[in-house]
Amino acid sequence: MNDKHWMRHALELAKKAESMGEVPVGAVIVKDNKILAEGWNQPIISNDATAHAEIMALRAAGEALNNYRITDAELFVTLEPCSMCVGALIHARIKRVVYAASEPRTGALGGAFNLLESNDHNHLFEVEAGVLADESRELIQAFFKTRRK
Repeated sequence: MNDKHWMRHALELAKKAESMGEVPVGAVIVKDNKILAEGWNQPIISNDATAHAEIMALRAAGEALNNYRITDAELFVTLEPCSMCVGALIHARIKRVVYAASEPRTGALGGAFNLLESNDHNHLFEVEAGVLADESRELIQAFFKTRRK
C-alpha cells in the first residue's frame, strides 16, 4: 500500500474528529503494512491539551505493543505535527512521519520551525510532506469557516 492509501485513512479519522466538534486532524500508525493504531484530535471532549491525534495514536500503539517504543513504524497525519507531538514521536522512535498539510504557525517539521534540525537528538525520523495536502487543508479550512459563522 502507498502513502496516499494510509493518508486517506487518516483523513477519515479527521472527519471523525470533526463530527465530535474537534479540529479535524487524524493520525494512523502503520507497521509491517498494517494498521497498528489510530487517533484523532480529542482535546476539547477530553479536557486534555495533549490529546492531539498523534498522541492518541501513540498511546494506542504503545498499548498494542506493550511498549512505549514504536520502532519500525510510520505515522500518517493530516496536519504537520506541533513541537509536543514531534517530541513524542522522537521519544517513541517512530521511523517515518508522513503529513498532509503544512502548519505555518505551529508546525515543527518545517512549517514554523524544524525540531529535527538539532543534532542533539538521540533519534531522528524520515519526513514526507504534502501527501494529499489539498484535501486536508480544505477540510480544516471548511471547519474553521463554519466555526466563525
